[in-house]
Amino acid sequence: MNAEGSTSTRILFVDDSRVVLKSAQKILSAEFDVITAVDGDDAWKKLGLDPDVQVVFTDINMPGTDGFGLLSKVRSAEDPGMHGMPVILVTGADDDESARQLALERGATDFLNKKFMSTELLTRARAHAKYQRIAVQLRAQSMVDPQTGLANEQGFVVRLEQDIAYARRHGDELALMRVEIDDMVATLQGLGDAVVEQIVVQVANLIRKRIRVEDTAGRIGQGSFAISLPGGHLDGIEAMAAFLHDQAAHALKVDGQVMLISLTTAVISTRQGVWKSTLDALDRSEEELARMRRRVPKPAVPKVAKPPQPAAVPAPTDAPAPTKPAEPVAPQATPTHGPPRLDELQFKPKQRRWEPIRKKPNAWRRLWSSLRSHGASLRARLRRFLQKLVGK
Repeated sequence: MNAEGSTSTRILFVDDSRVVLKSAQKILSAEFDVITAVDGDDAWKKLGLDPDVQVVFTDINMPGTDGFGLLSKVRSAEDPGMHGMPVILVTGADDDESARQLALERGATDFLNKKFMSTELLTRARAHAKYQRIAVQLRAQSMVDPQTGLANEQGFVVRLEQDIAYARRHGDELALMRVEIDDMVATLQGLGDAVVEQIVVQVANLIRKRIRVEDTAGRIGQGSFAISLPGGHLDGIEAMAAFLHDQAAHALKVDGQVMLISLTTAVISTRQGVWKSTLDALDRSEEELARMRRRVPKPAVPKVAKPPQPAAVPAPTDAPAPTKPAEPVAPQATPTHGPPRLDELQFKPKQRRWEPIRKKPNAWRRLWSSLRSHGASLRARLRRFLQKLVGK
């Protein structure tokens, strides 16, 4: 194999003859990184472990899984990169035309007789390696959002489908997180396309900072993102959501100004139930996102944070103080030192007791003190007044 960091195209050559393998490796190794396999089963295992393989040459007649069996597995693979990989069938059959026709009908990219010359093998390898490089670049470009550098909706759906299949096959958990900038319609009207795109890019950068190598983040709407989190733990996902909310609310800058952005986040997991498809997963995440919007009301439009206002500077001491017209003085209430009036008390018939009103909590205390100091005659007059008032 190549040393780490090599950019050579990796080719897998499959044959049960060690002589043929050594001959092919000798011819190709000057320009390509060559790995070998002795049959279809060995080749399929190596393809699963090495995603950098770009071209496969395989013998047809081999014990176990033959070349046609390997071709069938490659063409039925869920990974679109493997599904479209060039597979060249190699045969030693005398009837080349019949073998070629059968190989192409079964999905082979090309056909090569085992009595190949070194120049012929190199020419085929170069052509198919170049085709695969171009195909990979075009596929990558068509699945990337040019504004944010994240996967676009198509690219995210493809990756989510792979993650769902892997989780189902291995019994692993898979989480899907949605992140949405609140009220994009009002934001566009209030701030304009240029500012909104800067906000979207910065939110995408925040997401990119927090995801792991095995995670996939995509922009699936103007201000909407989705993140596939294989084996994601709830604590880590909650920490990611808290980070996004905090940074969006306090640390995003557009043209040097801090923007107050609010986000809505929602998470679903296969722990809550198996997802039937990518569409089912996205529908469930949309429902959870709508529930979170209702649960946590958000401000309508992102706003520019106001800078702190400088403190008022006092006027110099030698400058004359500005004169203000005299304001009318409100008459002050005369403090009451005598007993409270009866209208200061509040009677609650259901409780059959008297209570001071809230504005004068010491009314009872002053009344009791006055009764003690003014003697029996005042108490008698007050008792008759109260009985008459109550109706007893």
